[in-house]
Amino acid sequence: MSTSPAPTRKVYGVGELTRKIKLIIEGEIGWVWLEGEVSNLSRPSSGHLYFTLKDDQAQIRAAFFRGKQRGLSFDMKDGHKVRVHGQITVYERSGQYQIIVQDIEEAGAGSLQAAFEALKKKLEDEGLFDASRKKPLPMLPQRIGIVTSPTGAVIRDMLHVLARRFPNLHIILAPVKVQGDGAAEQIAAAIDHFNTRGDMDVLIVGRGGGSLEDLWAFNEEVVARAIARSSLPIISAVGHETDFSISDFAADLRAPTPSAAAELVIGRKEDFEEALTHTSRRLARSLNTFRLELKNRFLSCSRSWVFREPDHLVRQYRQRIEGLKRDMATTLRGAVRERQQRIDESGMRAKHLIQVRRQETRSRLEHLKGQLRLLGPRAVLERGYSITRTADGKILRDAGQIQKGKQLTTILAKGVIESTVNRIETEDRHGE
Repeated sequence: MSTSPAPTRKVYGVGELTRKIKLIIEGEIGWVWLEGEVSNLSRPSSGHLYFTLKDDQAQIRAAFFRGKQRGLSFDMKDGHKVRVHGQITVYERSGQYQIIVQDIEEAGAGSLQAAFEALKKKLEDEGLFDASRKKPLPMLPQRIGIVTSPTGAVIRDMLHVLARRFPNLHIILAPVKVQGDGAAEQIAAAIDHFNTRGDMDVLIVGRGGGSLEDLWAFNEEVVARAIARSSLPIISAVGHETDFSISDFAADLRAPTPSAAAELVIGRKEDFEEALTHTSRRLARSLNTFRLELKNRFLSCSRSWVFREPDHLVRQYRQRIEGLKRDMATTLRGAVRERQQRIDESGMRAKHLIQVRRQETRSRLEHLKGQLRLLGPRAVLERGYSITRTADGKILRDAGQIQKGKQLTTILAKGVIESTVNRIETEDRHGE
Protein backbone atom coordinates (compact mmCIF):
# COMPACT_ATOMS: atom_id res chain seq x y z
CA MET A 1 0.00 0.00 0.00
CA SER A 2 1.38 3.39 -1.07
CA THR A 3 2.03 5.94 1.64
CA SER A 4 2.72 8.88 -0.71
CA PRO A 5 0.57 11.95 -0.03
CA ALA A 6 -2.46 12.64 -2.25
CA PRO A 7 -1.88 15.26 -4.96
CA THR A 8 -3.00 18.79 -4.14
CA ARG A 9 -6.14 19.86 -6.14
CA LYS A 10 -7.03 23.39 -7.06
CA VAL A 11 -10.81 23.76 -6.96
CA TYR A 12 -12.26 27.00 -8.48
CA GLY A 13 -15.54 28.57 -7.75
CA VAL A 14 -17.61 29.41 -10.88
CA GLY A 15 -17.30 33.11 -10.26
CA GLU A 16 -13.59 32.84 -9.58
CA LEU A 17 -12.96 30.92 -12.80
CA THR A 18 -15.11 33.32 -14.79
CA ARG A 19 -13.14 36.28 -13.46
CA LYS A 20 -9.88 34.51 -14.32
CA ILE A 21 -11.12 33.88 -17.88
CA LYS A 22 -12.24 37.50 -18.10
CA LEU A 23 -8.79 38.74 -17.08
CA ILE A 24 -7.13 36.44 -19.61
CA ILE A 25 -9.42 37.51 -22.47
CA GLU A 26 -9.14 41.20 -21.62
CA GLY A 27 -5.40 40.94 -21.22
CA GLU A 28 -4.66 38.78 -24.24
CA ILE A 29 -7.19 40.24 -26.73
CA GLY A 30 -8.30 43.59 -25.35
CA TRP A 31 -9.47 46.16 -27.89
CA VAL A 32 -10.32 45.06 -31.41
CA TRP A 33 -12.10 46.12 -34.60
CA LEU A 34 -14.76 43.59 -35.50
CA GLU A 35 -17.00 43.29 -38.62
CA GLY A 36 -20.23 41.34 -38.86
CA GLU A 37 -23.97 41.43 -39.41
CA VAL A 38 -26.38 42.83 -36.81
CA SER A 39 -29.00 40.43 -35.50
CA ASN A 40 -31.39 40.25 -32.53
CA LEU A 41 -31.19 44.03 -32.06
CA SER A 42 -32.83 45.11 -28.78
CA ARG A 43 -33.66 48.68 -27.70
CA PRO A 44 -34.76 48.65 -24.02
CA SER A 45 -36.07 51.77 -22.29
CA SER A 46 -32.61 52.43 -20.83
CA GLY A 47 -31.47 53.58 -24.29
CA HIS A 48 -28.66 51.00 -24.49
CA LEU A 49 -28.41 48.83 -27.61
CA TYR A 50 -27.89 45.09 -27.35
CA PHE A 51 -27.35 42.92 -30.39
CA THR A 52 -25.57 39.92 -31.84
CA LEU A 53 -22.73 40.42 -34.29
CA LYS A 54 -22.24 37.42 -36.56
CA ASP A 55 -20.86 36.04 -39.79
CA ASP A 56 -21.32 32.66 -41.47
CA GLN A 57 -19.05 30.93 -38.93
CA ALA A 58 -19.78 32.33 -35.47
CA GLN A 59 -21.48 35.05 -33.43
CA ILE A 60 -20.72 37.26 -30.44
CA ARG A 61 -22.95 39.34 -28.19
CA ALA A 62 -22.43 43.11 -28.24
CA ALA A 63 -23.45 45.95 -25.94
CA PHE A 64 -23.49 49.58 -27.07
CA PHE A 65 -24.20 51.80 -24.09
CA ARG A 66 -26.23 54.98 -24.39
CA GLY A 67 -23.41 57.30 -23.41
CA LYS A 68 -21.27 56.10 -26.34
CA GLN A 69 -23.96 56.52 -29.03
CA ARG A 70 -23.33 60.19 -29.80
CA GLY A 71 -21.33 59.26 -32.89
CA LEU A 72 -23.97 56.86 -34.28
CA SER A 73 -24.77 58.31 -37.73
CA PHE A 74 -27.32 55.75 -39.04
CA ASP A 75 -30.43 53.94 -37.90
CA MET A 76 -29.12 50.53 -37.00
CA LYS A 77 -31.39 47.57 -37.87
CA ASP A 78 -31.18 43.81 -38.06
CA GLY A 79 -29.30 42.76 -41.18
CA HIS A 80 -26.99 45.78 -41.26
CA LYS A 81 -23.35 44.96 -41.80
CA VAL A 82 -21.23 47.05 -39.40
CA ARG A 83 -17.72 47.53 -38.10
CA VAL A 84 -17.38 48.04 -34.35
CA HIS A 85 -14.46 49.03 -32.16
CA GLY A 86 -14.58 47.85 -28.59
CA GLN A 87 -13.19 45.73 -25.77
CA ILE A 88 -13.61 41.98 -25.62
CA THR A 89 -14.74 40.98 -22.13
CA VAL A 90 -16.83 38.42 -20.24
CA TYR A 91 -20.26 39.12 -18.75
CA GLU A 92 -19.74 37.27 -15.47
CA ARG A 93 -23.40 36.68 -14.63
CA SER A 94 -24.02 34.56 -17.75
CA GLY A 95 -20.45 33.51 -18.37
CA GLN A 96 -20.69 34.72 -21.99
CA TYR A 97 -17.95 36.64 -23.69
CA GLN A 98 -18.98 39.85 -25.46
CA ILE A 99 -17.71 43.06 -26.95
CA ILE A 100 -18.37 46.42 -25.31
CA VAL A 101 -18.74 48.75 -28.30
CA GLN A 102 -17.11 52.17 -28.20
CA ASP A 103 -17.43 53.14 -31.89
CA ILE A 104 -19.54 51.80 -34.74
CA GLU A 105 -19.73 52.45 -38.45
CA GLU A 106 -21.86 51.01 -41.27
CA ALA A 107 -20.07 48.53 -43.50
CA GLY A 108 -22.92 48.05 -45.97
CA ALA A 109 -26.14 46.08 -45.78
CA GLY A 110 -25.85 42.48 -44.68
CA SER A 111 -26.47 39.65 -47.10
CA LEU A 112 -29.92 38.84 -45.69
CA GLN A 113 -30.95 42.48 -45.66
CA ALA A 114 -29.71 42.92 -49.21
CA ALA A 115 -31.71 39.85 -50.30
CA PHE A 116 -34.76 41.27 -48.49
CA GLU A 117 -34.50 44.63 -50.27
CA ALA A 118 -33.89 43.01 -53.67
CA LEU A 119 -36.95 40.74 -53.41
CA LYS A 120 -39.09 43.57 -52.04
CA LYS A 121 -38.20 45.78 -55.01
CA LYS A 122 -38.81 42.98 -57.51
CA LEU A 123 -42.28 42.16 -56.17
CA GLU A 124 -43.14 45.83 -55.74
CA ASP A 125 -42.24 46.53 -59.37
CA GLU A 126 -44.56 43.66 -60.38
CA GLY A 127 -47.41 45.39 -58.54
CA LEU A 128 -47.73 42.60 -55.97
CA PHE A 129 -48.05 45.12 -53.12
CA ASP A 130 -50.49 47.52 -54.84
CA ALA A 131 -53.35 48.78 -52.70
CA SER A 132 -55.79 47.87 -55.48
CA ARG A 133 -55.02 44.18 -54.81
CA LYS A 134 -55.93 44.36 -51.13
CA LYS A 135 -59.11 42.49 -50.18
CA PRO A 136 -61.34 43.71 -47.34
CA LEU A 137 -61.72 41.54 -44.27
CA PRO A 138 -65.16 40.02 -43.61
CA MET A 139 -67.05 41.82 -40.84
CA LEU A 140 -68.13 38.64 -39.05
CA PRO A 141 -66.07 35.61 -40.15
CA GLN A 142 -67.28 32.22 -39.00
CA ARG A 143 -64.29 30.06 -40.00
CA ILE A 144 -60.76 31.40 -39.48
CA GLY A 145 -57.66 29.59 -40.69
CA ILE A 146 -54.34 30.03 -38.89
CA VAL A 147 -51.00 29.13 -40.49
CA THR A 148 -48.34 28.93 -37.77
CA SER A 149 -46.41 26.55 -35.53
CA PRO A 150 -48.63 24.24 -33.46
CA THR A 151 -46.35 24.68 -30.44
CA GLY A 152 -45.27 27.75 -28.52
CA ALA A 153 -46.98 30.81 -27.13
CA VAL A 154 -48.15 32.30 -30.45
CA ILE A 155 -50.99 29.87 -31.17
CA ARG A 156 -52.04 29.80 -27.51
CA ASP A 157 -52.17 33.61 -27.38
CA MET A 158 -54.22 33.87 -30.58
CA LEU A 159 -56.69 31.17 -29.48
CA HIS A 160 -57.04 32.86 -26.10
CA VAL A 161 -57.78 36.24 -27.70
CA LEU A 162 -60.24 34.76 -30.22
CA ALA A 163 -62.07 32.76 -27.56
CA ARG A 164 -62.35 35.85 -25.35
CA ARG A 165 -63.64 38.06 -28.19
CA PHE A 166 -66.03 35.61 -29.88
CA PRO A 167 -66.28 32.18 -28.21
CA ASN A 168 -68.25 30.34 -30.93
CA LEU A 169 -65.81 30.85 -33.81
CA HIS A 170 -64.58 27.87 -35.83
CA ILE A 171 -60.75 27.94 -35.80
CA ILE A 172 -58.73 25.66 -38.07
CA LEU A 173 -54.96 25.39 -37.58
CA ALA A 174 -52.56 24.44 -40.37
CA PRO A 175 -49.46 23.33 -38.39
CA VAL A 176 -46.24 24.33 -40.18
CA LYS A 177 -42.60 24.99 -39.52
CA VAL A 178 -42.00 28.71 -39.15
CA GLN A 179 -38.21 28.70 -39.54
CA GLY A 180 -35.49 26.57 -41.00
CA ASP A 181 -35.28 24.45 -44.12
CA GLY A 182 -38.62 23.77 -45.79
CA ALA A 183 -40.55 26.26 -43.64
CA ALA A 184 -41.40 28.60 -46.51
CA GLU A 185 -42.69 25.75 -48.68
CA GLN A 186 -44.89 24.45 -45.85
CA ILE A 187 -46.37 27.92 -45.24
CA ALA A 188 -47.13 28.43 -48.95
CA ALA A 189 -48.70 24.96 -49.23
CA ALA A 190 -50.92 25.62 -46.20
CA ILE A 191 -52.18 28.88 -47.72
CA ASP A 192 -52.97 27.11 -51.01
CA HIS A 193 -54.74 24.29 -49.13
CA PHE A 194 -57.02 26.68 -47.25
CA ASN A 195 -57.98 28.29 -50.57
CA THR A 196 -59.08 24.92 -51.99
CA ARG A 197 -61.41 24.09 -49.07
CA GLY A 198 -64.17 26.48 -50.07
CA ASP A 199 -65.45 26.98 -46.51
CA MET A 200 -62.98 29.51 -45.06
CA ASP A 201 -63.56 33.24 -44.50
CA VAL A 202 -60.12 34.64 -43.60
CA LEU A 203 -56.54 33.52 -42.83
CA ILE A 204 -53.91 34.58 -40.31
CA VAL A 205 -50.31 33.78 -41.28
CA GLY A 206 -47.51 34.44 -38.81
CA ARG A 207 -45.19 33.60 -35.95
CA GLY A 208 -43.60 35.18 -32.89
CA GLY A 209 -40.57 37.43 -32.76
CA GLY A 210 -36.98 36.54 -33.49
CA SER A 211 -33.93 37.54 -35.45
CA LEU A 212 -33.95 38.30 -39.15
CA GLU A 213 -32.81 34.71 -39.78
CA ASP A 214 -35.59 33.35 -37.57
CA LEU A 215 -38.23 35.28 -39.52
CA TRP A 216 -36.69 34.56 -42.92
CA ALA A 217 -39.29 32.00 -44.04
CA PHE A 218 -41.78 34.89 -44.27
CA ASN A 219 -39.36 36.77 -46.55
CA GLU A 220 -39.27 34.00 -49.14
CA GLU A 221 -40.74 34.60 -52.61
CA VAL A 222 -42.77 31.37 -52.51
CA VAL A 223 -44.70 32.64 -49.47
CA ALA A 224 -45.25 36.10 -50.95
CA ARG A 225 -46.68 34.65 -54.16
CA ALA A 226 -48.94 32.22 -52.25
CA ILE A 227 -50.35 35.18 -50.30
CA ALA A 228 -50.80 37.23 -53.48
CA ARG A 229 -52.74 34.51 -55.32
CA SER A 230 -54.98 33.74 -52.34
CA SER A 231 -58.67 34.41 -52.94
CA LEU A 232 -59.12 34.56 -49.15
CA PRO A 233 -58.15 37.76 -47.32
CA ILE A 234 -54.93 37.27 -45.33
CA ILE A 235 -53.59 38.99 -42.22
CA SER A 236 -49.80 38.81 -41.85
CA ALA A 237 -48.62 38.74 -38.22
CA VAL A 238 -44.88 38.16 -38.12
CA GLY A 239 -42.67 38.99 -35.16
CA HIS A 240 -42.95 42.18 -33.14
CA GLU A 241 -44.25 45.62 -34.05
CA THR A 242 -40.83 46.76 -35.34
CA ASP A 243 -40.37 43.67 -37.54
CA PHE A 244 -41.35 43.92 -41.19
CA SER A 245 -41.43 40.97 -43.58
CA ILE A 246 -42.19 40.48 -47.26
CA SER A 247 -45.41 38.71 -46.27
CA ASP A 248 -46.53 41.91 -44.51
CA PHE A 249 -46.39 43.82 -47.80
CA ALA A 250 -48.08 41.06 -49.82
CA ALA A 251 -50.90 40.47 -47.32
CA ASP A 252 -54.22 42.31 -47.28
CA LEU A 253 -53.52 43.58 -43.75
CA ARG A 254 -50.44 43.67 -41.51
CA ALA A 255 -50.82 43.11 -37.80
CA PRO A 256 -48.00 44.26 -35.49
CA THR A 257 -48.15 40.99 -33.52
CA PRO A 258 -50.02 37.66 -33.73
CA SER A 259 -52.21 38.66 -30.77
CA ALA A 260 -53.08 41.90 -32.55
CA ALA A 261 -54.04 39.86 -35.62
CA ALA A 262 -56.53 37.91 -33.50
CA GLU A 263 -58.00 41.22 -32.35
CA LEU A 264 -58.15 42.62 -35.89
CA VAL A 265 -59.76 39.58 -37.51
CA ILE A 266 -62.99 39.97 -35.54
CA GLY A 267 -64.50 42.41 -33.08
CA ARG A 268 -65.65 41.51 -29.60
CA LYS A 269 -68.95 39.64 -29.43
CA GLU A 270 -70.17 42.12 -26.85
CA ASP A 271 -69.50 44.98 -29.29
CA PHE A 272 -71.53 43.23 -32.00
CA GLU A 273 -74.37 42.56 -29.57
CA GLU A 274 -74.33 46.15 -28.36
CA ALA A 275 -74.32 47.43 -31.95
CA LEU A 276 -77.22 45.12 -32.84
CA THR A 277 -79.18 46.27 -29.81
CA HIS A 278 -78.54 49.91 -30.67
CA THR A 279 -79.52 49.32 -34.31
CA SER A 280 -82.64 47.43 -33.23
CA ARG A 281 -83.71 50.31 -31.02
CA ARG A 282 -83.11 52.85 -33.79
CA LEU A 283 -85.09 50.69 -36.21
CA ALA A 284 -87.98 50.37 -33.75
CA ARG A 285 -88.03 54.14 -33.22
CA SER A 286 -87.92 54.77 -36.98
CA LEU A 287 -90.75 52.30 -37.61
CA ASN A 288 -92.87 53.84 -34.86
CA THR A 289 -92.25 57.34 -36.23
CA PHE A 290 -93.17 56.17 -39.73
CA ARG A 291 -96.33 54.48 -38.41
CA LEU A 292 -97.42 57.67 -36.64
CA GLU A 293 -96.72 59.71 -39.75
CA LEU A 294 -98.86 57.38 -41.88
CA LYS A 295 -101.62 57.47 -39.26
CA ASN A 296 -101.62 61.28 -39.23
CA ARG A 297 -101.68 61.41 -43.01
CA PHE A 298 -104.60 58.99 -43.08
CA LEU A 299 -106.54 61.01 -40.51
CA SER A 300 -105.83 64.20 -42.44
CA CYS A 301 -107.02 62.61 -45.67
CA SER A 302 -110.14 61.20 -44.02
CA ARG A 303 -111.13 64.71 -42.92
CA SER A 304 -110.64 66.13 -46.41
CA TRP A 305 -113.73 67.23 -48.38
CA VAL A 306 -112.67 64.76 -51.07
CA PHE A 307 -113.68 61.87 -48.86
CA ARG A 308 -116.62 63.70 -47.32
CA GLU A 309 -118.12 64.73 -50.70
CA PRO A 310 -116.71 62.41 -53.36
CA ASP A 311 -119.52 63.34 -55.86
CA HIS A 312 -118.28 66.92 -55.84
CA LEU A 313 -114.82 65.75 -56.86
CA VAL A 314 -116.31 63.65 -59.67
CA ARG A 315 -118.33 66.62 -60.94
CA GLN A 316 -115.26 68.83 -60.80
CA TYR A 317 -113.21 66.41 -62.88
CA ARG A 318 -116.11 65.90 -65.31
CA GLN A 319 -116.29 69.67 -65.84
CA ARG A 320 -112.58 69.77 -66.47
CA ILE A 321 -112.90 66.95 -69.01
CA GLU A 322 -115.78 68.71 -70.82
CA GLY A 323 -113.78 71.91 -70.92
CA LEU A 324 -110.78 70.08 -72.33
CA LYS A 325 -113.00 68.44 -74.98
CA ARG A 326 -114.35 71.85 -76.06
CA ASP A 327 -110.88 73.31 -76.18
CA MET A 328 -109.66 70.39 -78.23
CA ALA A 329 -112.57 70.68 -80.73
CA THR A 330 -111.99 74.41 -81.11
CA THR A 331 -108.29 73.85 -81.64
CA LEU A 332 -108.90 71.15 -84.25
CA ARG A 333 -111.40 73.30 -86.18
CA GLY A 334 -108.99 76.23 -86.17
CA ALA A 335 -106.19 73.98 -87.34
CA VAL A 336 -108.34 72.59 -90.18
CA ARG A 337 -109.35 76.09 -91.31
CA GLU A 338 -105.77 77.28 -91.18
CA ARG A 339 -104.59 74.26 -93.15
CA GLN A 340 -107.39 74.75 -95.78
CA GLN A 341 -106.54 78.43 -96.14
CA ARG A 342 -102.88 77.61 -96.61
CA ILE A 343 -103.79 75.02 -99.28
CA ASP A 344 -105.99 77.54 -101.15
CA GLU A 345 -103.31 80.20 -101.02
CA SER A 346 -100.74 77.72 -102.30
CA GLY A 347 -103.06 76.73 -105.18
CA MET A 348 -103.61 80.35 -106.22
CA ARG A 349 -99.90 81.07 -106.13
CA ALA A 350 -99.22 77.97 -108.22
CA LYS A 351 -101.90 78.92 -110.80
CA HIS A 352 -100.56 82.45 -111.14
CA LEU A 353 -97.03 81.14 -111.48
CA ILE A 354 -98.11 78.73 -114.25
CA GLN A 355 -99.83 81.57 -116.17
CA VAL A 356 -96.76 83.81 -115.87
CA ARG A 357 -94.49 81.00 -117.05
CA ARG A 358 -96.84 80.21 -119.98
CA GLN A 359 -96.88 83.86 -121.13
CA GLU A 360 -93.10 84.09 -120.84
CA THR A 361 -92.72 80.91 -122.92
CA ARG A 362 -95.14 82.15 -125.60
CA SER A 363 -93.32 85.51 -125.93
CA ARG A 364 -89.96 83.77 -126.20
CA LEU A 365 -91.32 81.42 -128.85
CA GLU A 366 -92.63 84.31 -130.97
CA HIS A 367 -89.28 86.06 -130.66
CA LEU A 368 -87.45 82.94 -131.84
CA LYS A 369 -89.85 82.57 -134.79
CA GLY A 370 -89.11 86.15 -135.90
CA GLN A 371 -85.37 85.50 -135.69
CA LEU A 372 -85.81 82.30 -137.65
CA ARG A 373 -87.72 84.11 -140.43
CA LEU A 374 -85.03 86.80 -140.67
CA LEU A 375 -82.33 84.21 -141.01
CA GLY A 376 -84.25 81.96 -143.50
CA PRO A 377 -83.43 81.91 -147.27
CA ARG A 378 -86.84 83.35 -148.22
CA ALA A 379 -86.16 86.52 -146.24
CA VAL A 380 -82.73 86.84 -147.93
CA LEU A 381 -84.32 86.54 -151.42
CA GLU A 382 -86.91 89.22 -150.57
CA ARG A 383 -84.04 91.62 -149.84
CA GLY A 384 -82.94 91.37 -153.53
CA TYR A 385 -80.60 88.41 -153.42
CA SER A 386 -80.93 85.28 -155.61
CA ILE A 387 -79.70 81.70 -155.64
CA THR A 388 -78.10 80.26 -158.79
CA ARG A 389 -77.78 76.50 -159.30
CA THR A 390 -76.01 74.48 -161.98
CA ALA A 391 -77.78 71.90 -164.05
CA ASP A 392 -76.97 69.22 -161.47
CA GLY A 393 -78.50 71.30 -158.64
CA LYS A 394 -75.32 72.56 -156.98
CA ILE A 395 -75.33 76.16 -155.73
CA LEU A 396 -73.00 78.33 -157.79
CA ARG A 397 -70.78 80.48 -155.57
CA ASP A 398 -67.80 81.16 -157.88
CA ALA A 399 -67.92 82.19 -161.59
CA GLY A 400 -64.82 80.10 -162.16
CA GLN A 401 -66.89 76.97 -161.46
CA ILE A 402 -68.99 77.29 -164.68
CA GLN A 403 -68.22 77.24 -168.40
CA LYS A 404 -69.86 79.02 -171.33
CA GLY A 405 -72.88 77.31 -172.74
CA LYS A 406 -73.87 75.68 -169.41
CA GLN A 407 -77.44 75.90 -168.17
CA LEU A 408 -78.16 77.78 -164.93
CA THR A 409 -81.28 78.11 -162.81
CA THR A 410 -81.72 81.35 -160.86
CA ILE A 411 -84.19 81.44 -157.99
CA LEU A 412 -85.62 84.87 -157.13
CA ALA A 413 -87.98 85.99 -154.39
CA LYS A 414 -90.71 85.60 -156.94
CA GLY A 415 -90.11 83.20 -159.81
CA VAL A 416 -87.28 81.19 -161.39
CA ILE A 417 -85.13 82.07 -164.47
CA GLU A 418 -83.52 79.47 -166.72
CA SER A 419 -80.47 80.86 -168.59
CA THR A 420 -77.43 79.88 -170.67
CA VAL A 421 -73.93 81.21 -169.90
CA ASN A 422 -72.64 83.49 -172.66
CA ARG A 423 -69.91 85.40 -170.88
CA ILE A 424 -67.94 84.78 -167.67
CA GLU A 425 -66.21 87.43 -165.61
CA THR A 426 -64.13 86.23 -162.67
CA GLU A 427 -63.42 88.33 -159.60
CA ASP A 428 -59.94 89.16 -160.84
CA ARG A 429 -61.21 90.45 -164.20
CA HIS A 430 -63.94 92.38 -162.48
CA GLY A 431 -61.27 93.99 -160.48
CA GLU A 432 -59.48 95.00 -163.70
